[in-house]
Amino acid sequence: MASTGAFNVTEAAVAAQPAMGGAQFASHTWMEPIIVVSIMTASLYFNRKHGFRIFDKSRGRSPTRSVLPHNNSQGSSPDGSFDSDSFLSESDAFNSSKHPPKKRNCCGMVVRTPNSSRFADNWHSRVLSKWPFLIEMFYWVLNLAFYALTKALAQVLFSTNDGLWQLAEDHGVMVLDIEHKSWLRFLFPIKESDFQAWFLNGHLTAITFLNRFYSLVHIPGTVSFLSWYYYAAPNHSTFATVRRTMTLGNFAAFFIFTFFPCMPPRLLPKEYGFLDTVRQQNAESVWVGGNYVNQLAAMPSLHFTYAFCVGSTFLYHSGIFRRSQRSEGRKPFYTQIIFLIAGIAYPMFVLTIIVATANHYWLDAVVAMCTTTLSLFGNKVWMFLLPAEDVLCWILRVDKPTPTTGDRLKRKEAQYQPVKDEEDP
Repeated sequence: MASTGAFNVTEAAVAAQPAMGGAQFASHTWMEPIIVVSIMTASLYFNRKHGFRIFDKSRGRSPTRSVLPHNNSQGSSPDGSFDSDSFLSESDAFNSSKHPPKKRNCCGMVVRTPNSSRFADNWHSRVLSKWPFLIEMFYWVLNLAFYALTKALAQVLFSTNDGLWQLAEDHGVMVLDIEHKSWLRFLFPIKESDFQAWFLNGHLTAITFLNRFYSLVHIPGTVSFLSWYYYAAPNHSTFATVRRTMTLGNFAAFFIFTFFPCMPPRLLPKEYGFLDTVRQQNAESVWVGGNYVNQLAAMPSLHFTYAFCVGSTFLYHSGIFRRSQRSEGRKPFYTQIIFLIAGIAYPMFVLTIIVATANHYWLDAVVAMCTTTLSLFGNKVWMFLLPAEDVLCWILRVDKPTPTTGDRLKRKEAQYQPVKDEEDP
Protein backbone atom coordinates (compact mmCIF):
# COMPACT_ATOMS: atom_id res chain seq x y z
CA MET A 1 0.00 0.00 0.00
CA ALA A 2 2.87 2.33 0.80
CA SER A 3 4.41 1.82 -2.59
CA THR A 4 1.07 2.41 -4.28
CA GLY A 5 0.61 5.63 -2.34
CA ALA A 6 4.06 6.81 -3.35
CA PHE A 7 3.27 6.00 -6.96
CA ASN A 8 0.05 8.00 -6.82
CA VAL A 9 1.83 11.00 -5.32
CA THR A 10 4.41 10.92 -8.11
CA GLU A 11 1.70 10.66 -10.73
CA ALA A 12 -0.15 13.58 -9.19
CA ALA A 13 3.02 15.68 -9.21
CA VAL A 14 3.63 14.89 -12.87
CA ALA A 15 0.01 15.64 -13.72
CA ALA A 16 0.24 18.96 -11.91
CA GLN A 17 3.06 20.12 -14.15
CA PRO A 18 1.78 22.05 -17.17
CA ALA A 19 2.51 20.56 -20.57
CA MET A 20 5.34 22.54 -22.17
CA GLY A 21 6.21 20.34 -25.13
CA GLY A 22 9.42 18.43 -25.56
CA ALA A 23 12.56 19.95 -24.07
CA GLN A 24 15.82 20.56 -25.85
CA PHE A 25 17.85 17.41 -26.23
CA ALA A 26 20.44 16.99 -23.47
CA SER A 27 23.00 16.46 -26.23
CA HIS A 28 22.76 20.16 -27.15
CA THR A 29 25.39 20.96 -24.51
CA TRP A 30 28.08 19.09 -26.44
CA MET A 31 26.52 18.92 -29.89
CA GLU A 32 26.22 22.68 -30.48
CA PRO A 33 29.96 23.45 -30.04
CA ILE A 34 30.74 20.59 -32.44
CA ILE A 35 28.28 22.04 -34.96
CA VAL A 36 29.87 25.50 -34.71
CA VAL A 37 33.43 24.16 -34.99
CA SER A 38 32.37 22.06 -38.00
CA ILE A 39 30.83 25.09 -39.69
CA MET A 40 33.97 27.15 -39.09
CA THR A 41 36.22 24.36 -40.36
CA ALA A 42 34.14 24.01 -43.51
CA SER A 43 34.23 27.78 -43.99
CA LEU A 44 38.02 27.83 -43.68
CA TYR A 45 38.16 25.22 -46.44
CA PHE A 46 35.68 26.79 -48.86
CA ASN A 47 37.05 30.31 -48.31
CA ARG A 48 40.71 29.30 -48.62
CA LYS A 49 43.03 31.05 -51.06
CA HIS A 50 43.25 28.80 -54.10
CA GLY A 51 46.68 28.11 -55.57
CA PHE A 52 48.55 29.42 -52.54
CA ARG A 53 50.99 27.22 -50.63
CA ILE A 54 52.07 28.10 -47.13
CA PHE A 55 55.54 26.55 -47.38
CA ASP A 56 56.28 27.36 -51.03
CA LYS A 57 57.28 31.02 -51.01
CA SER A 58 58.39 30.98 -54.63
CA ARG A 59 54.82 30.20 -55.75
CA GLY A 60 53.10 32.24 -53.09
CA ARG A 61 54.98 35.51 -53.49
CA SER A 62 52.99 38.55 -52.41
CA PRO A 63 50.08 36.52 -51.08
CA THR A 64 48.61 39.53 -49.39
CA ARG A 65 47.97 43.06 -50.37
CA SER A 66 47.79 46.26 -48.50
CA VAL A 67 44.06 46.58 -48.60
CA LEU A 68 44.37 50.34 -48.62
CA PRO A 69 43.88 52.17 -51.90
CA HIS A 70 47.24 52.99 -53.47
CA ASN A 71 47.17 56.64 -52.48
CA ASN A 72 47.01 55.61 -48.84
CA SER A 73 50.35 53.83 -48.91
CA GLN A 74 52.38 56.02 -51.23
CA GLY A 75 54.28 59.23 -50.81
CA SER A 76 54.45 59.25 -47.03
CA SER A 77 57.03 61.31 -45.20
CA PRO A 78 59.26 59.83 -42.49
CA ASP A 79 57.60 62.06 -39.87
CA GLY A 80 54.73 59.71 -38.98
CA SER A 81 52.64 59.58 -35.87
CA PHE A 82 54.60 56.52 -34.78
CA ASP A 83 58.30 56.65 -33.97
CA SER A 84 60.13 54.21 -36.23
CA ASP A 85 62.43 53.16 -33.38
CA SER A 86 59.36 51.87 -31.53
CA PHE A 87 58.66 49.33 -34.22
CA LEU A 88 61.92 48.45 -35.97
CA SER A 89 65.43 47.73 -34.87
CA GLU A 90 66.74 49.20 -38.14
CA SER A 91 66.38 52.97 -38.30
CA ASP A 92 65.49 53.14 -41.97
CA ALA A 93 63.21 50.12 -42.26
CA PHE A 94 60.04 52.00 -41.33
CA ASN A 95 60.58 54.52 -44.12
CA SER A 96 61.38 51.98 -46.81
CA SER A 97 59.92 52.90 -50.19
CA LYS A 98 58.69 49.32 -50.56
CA HIS A 99 56.67 49.46 -47.35
CA PRO A 100 55.83 53.10 -46.61
CA PRO A 101 53.64 53.88 -43.60
CA LYS A 102 49.92 53.79 -44.16
CA LYS A 103 47.74 56.87 -43.92
CA ARG A 104 44.54 56.55 -41.95
CA ASN A 105 41.77 59.10 -41.58
CA CYS A 106 40.74 59.16 -37.93
CA CYS A 107 38.41 61.80 -36.43
CA GLY A 108 39.27 64.25 -39.20
CA MET A 109 43.01 63.75 -38.78
CA VAL A 110 45.47 61.83 -40.93
CA VAL A 111 47.31 59.26 -38.85
CA ARG A 112 50.35 57.41 -40.13
CA THR A 113 50.55 53.79 -39.05
CA PRO A 114 53.18 51.10 -39.60
CA ASN A 115 52.85 49.01 -42.75
CA SER A 116 53.05 45.34 -41.83
CA SER A 117 53.19 44.12 -45.44
CA ARG A 118 56.94 43.57 -44.93
CA PHE A 119 55.94 40.58 -42.79
CA ALA A 120 53.99 38.88 -45.58
CA ASP A 121 56.44 35.96 -45.71
CA ASN A 122 56.32 35.22 -41.98
CA TRP A 123 54.80 31.82 -41.34
CA HIS A 124 51.76 33.13 -39.44
CA SER A 125 51.11 35.69 -42.19
CA ARG A 126 51.14 32.90 -44.74
CA VAL A 127 48.76 30.80 -42.65
CA LEU A 128 46.33 33.74 -42.58
CA SER A 129 46.82 34.25 -46.31
CA LYS A 130 45.84 30.65 -46.97
CA TRP A 131 42.83 30.82 -44.63
CA PRO A 132 41.78 34.50 -44.39
CA PHE A 133 38.51 33.52 -42.72
CA LEU A 134 40.55 33.17 -39.51
CA ILE A 135 40.37 36.98 -39.26
CA GLU A 136 36.58 36.78 -39.04
CA MET A 137 36.83 34.18 -36.30
CA PHE A 138 39.11 36.53 -34.35
CA TYR A 139 36.47 39.27 -34.58
CA TRP A 140 33.81 36.87 -33.24
CA VAL A 141 35.96 36.02 -30.23
CA LEU A 142 36.21 39.75 -29.44
CA ASN A 143 32.42 40.05 -29.66
CA LEU A 144 31.92 37.16 -27.26
CA ALA A 145 34.41 38.63 -24.79
CA PHE A 146 32.61 41.99 -24.72
CA TYR A 147 29.24 40.26 -24.30
CA ALA A 148 30.55 38.36 -21.27
CA LEU A 149 31.62 41.69 -19.74
CA THR A 150 28.05 43.04 -19.73
CA LYS A 151 27.00 40.69 -16.93
CA ALA A 152 29.91 41.72 -14.70
CA LEU A 153 29.53 45.43 -15.46
CA ALA A 154 25.81 45.40 -14.65
CA GLN A 155 26.49 43.73 -11.30
CA VAL A 156 29.12 46.35 -10.48
CA LEU A 157 26.88 49.25 -11.49
CA PHE A 158 23.90 48.06 -9.48
CA SER A 159 25.86 47.03 -6.38
CA THR A 160 24.44 43.59 -5.60
CA ASN A 161 22.97 40.69 -7.51
CA ASP A 162 19.69 41.06 -5.58
CA GLY A 163 19.45 44.73 -6.51
CA LEU A 164 20.19 43.92 -10.15
CA TRP A 165 17.56 41.17 -10.17
CA GLN A 166 14.84 43.41 -8.75
CA LEU A 167 15.69 46.22 -11.16
CA ALA A 168 15.56 43.82 -14.10
CA GLU A 169 12.18 42.54 -12.94
CA ASP A 170 10.86 46.10 -12.67
CA HIS A 171 12.06 46.80 -16.21
CA GLY A 172 10.38 43.63 -17.50
CA VAL A 173 7.06 44.62 -15.95
CA MET A 174 7.50 48.12 -17.37
CA VAL A 175 7.90 46.67 -20.86
CA LEU A 176 4.62 44.76 -20.47
CA ASP A 177 2.90 47.94 -19.28
CA ILE A 178 4.19 49.89 -22.28
CA GLU A 179 2.96 47.20 -24.66
CA HIS A 180 -0.48 46.59 -23.18
CA LYS A 181 -1.44 49.52 -20.93
CA SER A 182 -0.02 52.61 -22.63
CA TRP A 183 -1.19 54.48 -25.73
CA LEU A 184 1.14 52.19 -27.74
CA ARG A 185 -0.97 49.13 -26.99
CA PHE A 186 -2.55 49.21 -30.46
CA LEU A 187 0.86 48.13 -31.82
CA PHE A 188 0.81 44.96 -29.71
CA PRO A 189 -2.69 43.45 -30.03
CA ILE A 190 -1.60 39.98 -28.88
CA LYS A 191 -0.19 39.53 -25.39
CA GLU A 192 2.96 37.43 -25.11
CA SER A 193 1.32 35.19 -22.50
CA ASP A 194 -1.64 34.56 -24.83
CA PHE A 195 0.71 33.83 -27.71
CA GLN A 196 2.57 31.23 -25.65
CA ALA A 197 -0.69 29.79 -24.31
CA TRP A 198 -1.87 29.10 -27.87
CA PHE A 199 1.11 26.80 -28.42
CA LEU A 200 0.76 25.13 -25.02
CA ASN A 201 -2.94 24.37 -25.52
CA GLY A 202 -3.19 21.83 -28.30
CA HIS A 203 -0.03 22.67 -30.28
CA LEU A 204 2.66 20.89 -28.27
CA THR A 205 4.40 19.53 -31.36
CA ALA A 206 4.95 23.08 -32.56
CA ILE A 207 6.31 24.29 -29.20
CA THR A 208 8.61 21.25 -29.07
CA PHE A 209 9.99 22.26 -32.46
CA LEU A 210 10.49 25.85 -31.28
CA ASN A 211 12.11 24.76 -28.01
CA ARG A 212 14.70 22.71 -29.85
CA PHE A 213 15.48 25.37 -32.43
CA TYR A 214 15.80 28.24 -29.94
CA SER A 215 19.54 27.84 -29.46
CA LEU A 216 20.26 26.50 -32.96
CA VAL A 217 19.07 29.66 -34.72
CA HIS A 218 21.25 31.87 -32.53
CA ILE A 219 24.95 31.05 -32.60
CA PRO A 220 25.05 28.07 -35.03
CA GLY A 221 22.58 29.74 -37.38
CA THR A 222 24.36 33.10 -37.35
CA VAL A 223 27.80 31.54 -37.80
CA SER A 224 26.42 29.56 -40.76
CA PHE A 225 25.10 32.76 -42.30
CA LEU A 226 28.36 34.70 -41.91
CA SER A 227 30.34 31.77 -43.26
CA TRP A 228 28.06 31.49 -46.27
CA TYR A 229 28.01 35.22 -46.99
CA TYR A 230 31.79 35.51 -46.78
CA TYR A 231 31.74 33.03 -49.67
CA ALA A 232 28.67 34.28 -51.56
CA ALA A 233 28.89 38.09 -51.26
CA PRO A 234 29.82 39.84 -54.54
CA ASN A 235 32.86 41.45 -52.89
CA HIS A 236 34.39 41.93 -49.48
CA SER A 237 33.09 45.50 -49.09
CA THR A 238 29.53 44.19 -49.22
CA PHE A 239 30.27 41.43 -46.72
CA ALA A 240 32.13 43.84 -44.42
CA THR A 241 29.14 46.20 -44.35
CA VAL A 242 26.92 43.37 -43.12
CA ARG A 243 29.45 42.18 -40.57
CA ARG A 244 30.13 45.69 -39.24
CA THR A 245 26.38 46.31 -38.99
CA MET A 246 25.86 43.13 -37.02
CA THR A 247 28.82 43.95 -34.77
CA LEU A 248 27.61 47.48 -34.09
CA GLY A 249 24.15 46.07 -33.36
CA ASN A 250 25.84 43.76 -30.88
CA PHE A 251 27.57 46.60 -29.10
CA ALA A 252 24.41 48.71 -29.02
CA ALA A 253 22.70 45.77 -27.33
CA PHE A 254 25.64 45.32 -24.95
CA PHE A 255 25.32 48.96 -23.90
CA ILE A 256 21.60 48.57 -23.21
CA PHE A 257 22.15 45.29 -21.34
CA THR A 258 24.57 47.05 -19.02
CA PHE A 259 22.50 50.12 -18.19
CA PHE A 260 18.97 48.75 -18.68
CA PRO A 261 18.95 45.15 -17.40
CA CYS A 262 15.64 43.58 -18.33
CA MET A 263 14.21 40.29 -17.10
CA PRO A 264 12.81 38.03 -19.83
CA PRO A 265 9.17 36.92 -19.48
CA ARG A 266 10.18 33.37 -18.44
CA LEU A 267 11.79 34.71 -15.23
CA LEU A 268 8.94 36.98 -14.16
CA PRO A 269 6.80 35.93 -11.16
CA LYS A 270 4.25 33.20 -11.93
CA GLU A 271 1.28 35.57 -11.77
CA TYR A 272 2.30 36.97 -15.17
CA GLY A 273 1.52 33.60 -16.74
CA PHE A 274 4.79 32.70 -18.48
CA LEU A 275 6.51 29.31 -18.58
CA ASP A 276 10.15 28.58 -19.37
CA THR A 277 9.62 25.94 -22.05
CA VAL A 278 13.22 25.80 -23.30
CA ARG A 279 15.06 25.05 -20.05
CA GLN A 280 12.79 22.38 -18.62
CA GLN A 281 14.41 19.18 -17.32
CA ASN A 282 17.75 21.01 -17.15
CA ALA A 283 18.23 20.58 -20.91
CA GLU A 284 20.23 23.78 -21.32
CA SER A 285 22.07 24.95 -24.40
CA VAL A 286 25.73 25.82 -23.95
CA TRP A 287 24.95 29.16 -25.63
CA VAL A 288 22.11 30.13 -23.28
CA GLY A 289 23.05 28.51 -20.00
CA GLY A 290 26.76 29.07 -19.39
CA ASN A 291 28.17 31.13 -16.54
CA TYR A 292 29.15 33.87 -19.00
CA VAL A 293 25.56 34.23 -20.25
CA ASN A 294 23.70 37.34 -19.11
CA GLN A 295 20.23 36.09 -18.14
CA LEU A 296 18.91 39.64 -17.64
CA ALA A 297 19.47 40.78 -21.22
CA ALA A 298 16.04 40.63 -22.82
CA MET A 299 16.08 44.17 -24.27
CA PRO A 300 16.91 44.26 -27.14
CA SER A 301 16.80 40.73 -28.47
CA LEU A 302 20.15 39.58 -29.86
CA HIS A 303 18.31 36.69 -31.49
CA PHE A 304 16.23 39.16 -33.47
CA THR A 305 19.15 41.54 -34.05
CA TYR A 306 20.90 38.75 -35.93
CA ALA A 307 17.71 37.51 -37.60
CA PHE A 308 16.75 40.97 -38.88
CA CYS A 309 20.26 41.51 -40.22
CA VAL A 310 20.24 38.09 -41.89
CA GLY A 311 16.79 38.63 -43.38
CA SER A 312 17.71 42.08 -44.70
CA THR A 313 20.83 40.61 -46.30
CA PHE A 314 18.77 37.90 -47.99
CA LEU A 315 16.46 40.57 -49.40
CA TYR A 316 19.47 42.56 -50.64
CA HIS A 317 21.15 39.45 -52.05
CA SER A 318 18.00 38.54 -53.97
CA GLY A 319 18.68 41.52 -56.22
CA ILE A 320 14.97 42.24 -56.61
CA PHE A 321 15.05 45.70 -55.05
CA ARG A 322 18.36 46.89 -56.49
CA ARG A 323 20.55 46.85 -59.55
CA SER A 324 23.02 43.96 -59.54
CA GLN A 325 26.67 44.81 -59.08
CA ARG A 326 28.87 44.34 -62.11
CA SER A 327 30.82 41.53 -60.46
CA GLU A 328 27.84 39.34 -59.52
CA GLY A 329 25.63 39.14 -62.59
CA ARG A 330 21.86 38.71 -62.71
CA LYS A 331 20.31 35.93 -60.63
CA PRO A 332 17.65 33.61 -62.07
CA PHE A 333 14.12 34.59 -61.13
CA TYR A 334 13.51 31.48 -59.00
CA THR A 335 16.69 32.22 -57.01
CA GLN A 336 15.48 35.75 -56.39
CA ILE A 337 12.14 34.43 -55.12
CA ILE A 338 13.87 31.95 -52.78
CA PHE A 339 15.98 34.72 -51.23
CA LEU A 340 12.93 36.99 -51.01
CA ILE A 341 10.93 34.35 -49.12
CA ALA A 342 13.90 33.55 -46.86
CA GLY A 343 14.41 37.25 -46.12
CA ILE A 344 10.86 37.55 -44.80
CA ALA A 345 10.36 34.08 -43.31
CA TYR A 346 13.56 33.81 -41.28
CA PRO A 347 13.02 36.90 -39.05
CA MET A 348 9.36 35.92 -38.57
CA PHE A 349 10.39 32.39 -37.60
CA VAL A 350 12.90 33.69 -35.04
CA LEU A 351 10.34 36.16 -33.67
CA THR A 352 7.88 33.30 -33.19
CA ILE A 353 10.53 31.25 -31.36
CA ILE A 354 11.66 33.95 -28.94
CA VAL A 355 8.13 35.03 -27.93
CA ALA A 356 6.49 31.59 -27.81
CA THR A 357 9.25 30.30 -25.52
CA ALA A 358 8.89 33.38 -23.24
CA ASN A 359 12.46 34.51 -23.80
CA HIS A 360 11.55 37.94 -25.18
CA TYR A 361 8.81 40.56 -25.43
CA TRP A 362 7.48 41.96 -28.69
CA LEU A 363 9.14 45.26 -27.83
CA ASP A 364 12.54 43.55 -27.64
CA ALA A 365 12.27 42.78 -31.35
CA VAL A 366 11.11 46.32 -32.19
CA VAL A 367 14.10 47.83 -30.39
CA ALA A 368 16.38 45.30 -32.11
CA MET A 369 15.07 46.45 -35.51
CA CYS A 370 15.79 50.07 -34.58
CA THR A 371 19.32 49.43 -33.29
CA THR A 372 20.16 47.29 -36.32
CA THR A 373 18.88 49.94 -38.75
CA LEU A 374 20.88 52.65 -37.00
CA SER A 375 23.88 50.33 -37.02
CA LEU A 376 23.64 49.99 -40.79
CA PHE A 377 23.88 53.76 -41.23
CA GLY A 378 26.68 54.03 -38.69
CA ASN A 379 28.59 50.85 -39.46
CA LYS A 380 31.70 52.68 -40.68
CA VAL A 381 32.41 53.85 -37.15
CA TRP A 382 34.50 50.69 -36.84
CA MET A 383 36.89 52.10 -39.44
CA PHE A 384 38.33 54.24 -36.65
CA LEU A 385 39.87 51.08 -35.22
CA LEU A 386 42.08 50.56 -38.27
CA PRO A 387 45.06 52.44 -36.76
CA ALA A 388 44.90 50.20 -33.69
CA GLU A 389 44.67 47.14 -35.92
CA ASP A 390 47.71 48.29 -37.89
CA VAL A 391 49.72 48.63 -34.68
CA LEU A 392 48.55 45.21 -33.46
CA CYS A 393 49.57 43.61 -36.76
CA TRP A 394 52.96 45.31 -36.46
CA ILE A 395 53.46 44.08 -32.90
CA LEU A 396 52.53 40.54 -33.94
CA ARG A 397 54.70 40.81 -37.08
CA VAL A 398 51.80 39.66 -39.23
CA ASP A 399 50.36 40.98 -42.47
CA LYS A 400 46.59 41.17 -42.75
CA PRO A 401 45.53 38.85 -45.59
CA THR A 402 43.58 39.59 -48.72
CA PRO A 403 39.95 38.47 -48.24
CA THR A 404 38.80 35.80 -50.68
CA THR A 405 35.23 37.12 -50.74
CA GLY A 406 34.22 37.53 -54.37
CA ASP A 407 36.95 35.25 -55.71
CA ARG A 408 34.31 32.69 -56.68
CA LEU A 409 32.71 35.24 -59.01
CA LYS A 410 36.06 36.40 -60.33
CA ARG A 411 37.04 32.86 -61.27
CA LYS A 412 33.84 32.58 -63.30
CA GLU A 413 34.70 35.62 -65.36
CA ALA A 414 36.76 35.04 -68.47
CA GLN A 415 38.43 38.40 -68.02
CA TYR A 416 39.48 39.25 -64.47
CA GLN A 417 38.89 42.79 -63.33
CA PRO A 418 39.78 43.38 -59.66
CA VAL A 419 37.14 44.89 -57.42
CA LYS A 420 38.37 47.56 -55.03
CA ASP A 421 37.40 46.61 -51.52
CA GLU A 422 37.41 48.84 -48.51
CA GLU A 423 39.61 47.70 -45.69
CA ASP A 424 37.73 47.22 -42.48
CA PRO A 425 38.44 46.28 -38.91
